[in-house]
Amino acid sequence: MFEQAEIYVSDWLLTLNIGNWVANFALMLCITLLLQLVWRYFARRAENMIAKTLNSWDDIVFYAVNKPINWVIVLMGTSMSMRVIAESEEFAISDYLPAVQKVAILFLIGWVFWRLVYKAEHTYIADDAKDTTTVTALSKLAKLSIITIITLSIIQTLGVSISGVLAFGGMGGLIVGMAAKDLLSNLFGATMVYMDKPFKVGDWIRSPDKSIEGTVEEIGWRVTRIRTFDKRPIYVPNSLFTTIVVENPSRMTNRRIKEDFGLRYKDIQQVEHIIKAVREMLQNHPDIDQSQTLIVNFDLFNNSSLDFFIYTFTKTTNWILFHEVKQDVLLKVADIVIEHGAEFAFPTRQLHMDKDDHRNLLESSDSIK
Repeated sequence: MFEQAEIYVSDWLLTLNIGNWVANFALMLCITLLLQLVWRYFARRAENMIAKTLNSWDDIVFYAVNKPINWVIVLMGTSMSMRVIAESEEFAISDYLPAVQKVAILFLIGWVFWRLVYKAEHTYIADDAKDTTTVTALSKLAKLSIITIITLSIIQTLGVSISGVLAFGGMGGLIVGMAAKDLLSNLFGATMVYMDKPFKVGDWIRSPDKSIEGTVEEIGWRVTRIRTFDKRPIYVPNSLFTTIVVENPSRMTNRRIKEDFGLRYKDIQQVEHIIKAVREMLQNHPDIDQSQTLIVNFDLFNNSSLDFFIYTFTKTTNWILFHEVKQDVLLKVADIVIEHGAEFAFPTRQLHMDKDDHRNLLESSDSIK
């Protein structure tokens, strides 16, 4: 259809018997500019209408086709001008115009789909409710597919047999695969990360097997970039995630408070009352999750203290808020201990001596004086 339109216009221009190719070129330039003005007017009107809708896909499609259509008009005007000039002046360039036009059209088609994928990716990533990791993975796969299909189509358009290219690519792929075993293992590792979803971009992860801990910034096809808490980037090969244990604290449901306290032995009469008061405080605390395990019990006759512990979970998983809740709980425990006239124990040692040892100690001290 595109070539038929060009032939019709070029024949129409030749029938006008315009004196030279400069006038023909100027006429085609005017037509091209007119079509561009019409499209831009229509695009502005369409953009205003689309902005009022709630559906995001109309914005995505319009973004994908807006600029490519403008370049289609430029391509049509340029190719028609070249055809008219070549036929009127008998230039040999007319023999190559069809192939150039087809390649340019394929590029524009690929550009449309590339912009479609790009806009869809950024639209859904902007929505916090979406899975950013999955969207990014599908986007990369779609872009790779677009490049592959457009490249093979251009090769076919230029007269090269695709079957031969695919056969050569199969043999070359086997050789490259044997030489790039680590690269392929990283690729499969990334695929497993995208499929199993042990973590996503923005998650805080750590590995007890390796010195890896930080926030995931990017999941690539070869490496995953992790930003440590001291702001250093770590680039981890994706194949490593298939062999190590990965913890994802970002997905914890609660944070645990587990603390031991020691009271003096002289406060043994108050231990039971203190434990009961601490338990009631935790049961009435607004930031403690009552659906989780809550334990407050006497635990141990220690060397210089009577130990009891608390074991409970906060509602929040936020690291900063957790420490604020934990601080409040610890200070309330301290207030309860003080209210019952008790004190926290610290390491002490008692030395027992009989009367003779005591008399000898006094005599030695007097002699020193």
